[in-house]
Amino acid sequence: MSLPESLAEIVDDFAAVDGQDKLQLLLEFSRELAPLPPELEQDAMEPVPECQSPLFLFVDSNDRDRVQLHFSAPAEAPTTRGFASILHQGLDGHSAATILAVPDDFYSELGLADAVSPLRLRGMSAMLARIKRHLRV
Repeated sequence: MSLPESLAEIVDDFAAVDGQDKLQLLLEFSRELAPLPPELEQDAMEPVPECQSPLFLFVDSNDRDRVQLHFSAPAEAPTTRGFASILHQGLDGHSAATILAVPDDFYSELGLADAVSPLRLRGMSAMLARIKRHLRV
């Protein structure tokens, strides 16, 4: 699987825990979601309606060698925030080419299928798909 080291480390972290510990790790990621920079208004962000909770993202690809990702999700949506944080910590600052090479279904390697509904997993897939769509333009 072609993953940047930062994302591969996250996948390894999830592989190292079982069952409810995976959910606990996802909750830890939700608490680590980076705040939006003050100059970025939510109106400039794209909604991801496939997510069960409100999620907005912004892809700054002006520098194709160092893509900046920003996510906004409410605190009462820890699963969505956790997924956003995984993508932020795993992909932010990487090149467009590196992000585009990430397999669309990499999230299956997190082993969350037994702990999280398929609809929620589809939300993570949609986040990555929208990021890639921005980078293909």
